[in-house]
Amino acid sequence: MRRRRLAPLVAVSVTAALAPALAAPTATAAPAVGPAAVSTPAATGVLERYAKQKPQWKRCDADSPAEYQCATIEVPLDYREPGGKRIDLAISRIRTAEPGQRRGVLLSNPGGPGGEGLWMPMMMRQELPESVSKSHDLIGFDPRGVGRSSPVSCGLKPEEENWLRPYRAQTFPKDVAWARTVAEKCRKKTGDRLAHITTRNTARDMDLLRAVLGEKKLSYVGYSYGTYLGAVYAQLFPGRADRFVLDSAVDPQRAWRGMIQWWAEGAEPAFDRWTAWAAARAEKYGLGDTPKKVDRTFWELVARADEKPIVVDGQPATGDDIRSGMRGAVFSPQYATEAFVELKKAADGKPASAGKAARITEAGGTGGPERPGGGRFAAETPADNMTASFWAVVCGDNSAVWSRDPESYRRDAVEDKGRYPLYGDFASSIKPCAFWGKSAEPATVVDNRTPSLVVQNEWDPQTPLPSGQALHAQLKGSRMLTVRGGEGHGVYPSGNACTDGVVNRYLGTGRLPAKDVTCTATPDANAQARKDRRPDVLPGSPVPDRAPDRF
Repeated sequence: MRRRRLAPLVAVSVTAALAPALAAPTATAAPAVGPAAVSTPAATGVLERYAKQKPQWKRCDADSPAEYQCATIEVPLDYREPGGKRIDLAISRIRTAEPGQRRGVLLSNPGGPGGEGLWMPMMMRQELPESVSKSHDLIGFDPRGVGRSSPVSCGLKPEEENWLRPYRAQTFPKDVAWARTVAEKCRKKTGDRLAHITTRNTARDMDLLRAVLGEKKLSYVGYSYGTYLGAVYAQLFPGRADRFVLDSAVDPQRAWRGMIQWWAEGAEPAFDRWTAWAAARAEKYGLGDTPKKVDRTFWELVARADEKPIVVDGQPATGDDIRSGMRGAVFSPQYATEAFVELKKAADGKPASAGKAARITEAGGTGGPERPGGGRFAAETPADNMTASFWAVVCGDNSAVWSRDPESYRRDAVEDKGRYPLYGDFASSIKPCAFWGKSAEPATVVDNRTPSLVVQNEWDPQTPLPSGQALHAQLKGSRMLTVRGGEGHGVYPSGNACTDGVVNRYLGTGRLPAKDVTCTATPDANAQARKDRRPDVLPGSPVPDRAPDRF
């Protein structure tokens, strides 16, 4: 199978589980988990009423297949006060064509935070083997605050959405002002909803959806950010997690500042791999016949572009642009080498392939990405919705990891630029979270024995291999599938018989491998991963490295 691009908490704090009685009448709820698991009778009654909602399913839109159905349910804005404000949750489904073979539902999330997932059943139907699609209703949803699910907005201008900024002493005061402005705009525009757009609440929404659908358990496939969402669900509702596939994994202990910093830390070994690869092919590419010489060639070009931007097809590229673009590109050495050669040609005044050079020069931009479904839902969603919902989660999940002192970001950016010269300052410099409000509840500590399958490429630019290994260690009931030599962000499905076979067998039978599994990447799968790197396409697929500024 090939990847396809679709046109395009009741005590002082919330209970650790959503509620002890959040199952529909036909389902059996698992016991509530953790401290403060006893809800007041009134709150329990309200949540039971939520669970009894009857979705009004209808065709999602005139252009979509009739079997692709959408509906909207209501969920509490604040699960501590379920009788208070409500927000919408947009859901979708494709029911199995073989009801006699039906096992349950398979929910999915494409990543983000802020990625729309309503369209996911369409993609999953294309990609899953019949044995899985026939045994499950395929369920999608836009997470709270995203897309059709009461979308949030900060009223940001396009330039204010550009958030991965290099550290420069002369521009740092402007970056501090930008971060403060974004946080202030989000508070003003989104108000009391902002504190409740979090991963924990989205996991509670998932469990409410399970109850509305009348299911005892959920099966789930989550990509990138979706792995963290799945891990949080498994922590809050371990008895309700059935078959969980977590592809390209976030380390929960590093959500979220540390995960952004992974982009810099993880790029350094990939950069070293690239210099060795290019040096071994010096006769063809001419970048140097030792890794040290290739390294020197790279940094000389960066220095030249800092003095005078390199113009390719009318677009100037600075040294910071080159560093930013190479951060993701070097995880595929041939891809990076071909792009860098063309950029060097342009710097030398020679004819150059703008298309190949754009792999570097455009890879760090935030631009105006295309929405899944060819912009079908764009009119209903604020232009800055993905960025606004991204900050709500990244800042609101765990405010404790974000310093309130701007000078600490300056120090970290300078230090990390020295330790991780390719991208350290981008990752560690100031972000709007420095001026965000305090989280409504503590971050989730993931530490359970819920069975799950963690899937990870060795050379993943967004969630590096150590991140996946960390999630595997925290999910003590999990098995890990590692793709040796695998490039790109997002593994399943890839057309690799080994990797796809392991995941398909787990989804089909519910039996995890007896031990961790290592597969070897195939040239075709890696080539497809390179082809899927499109900086102009919104993450919302199993290959979210199409947008290098998201998970």
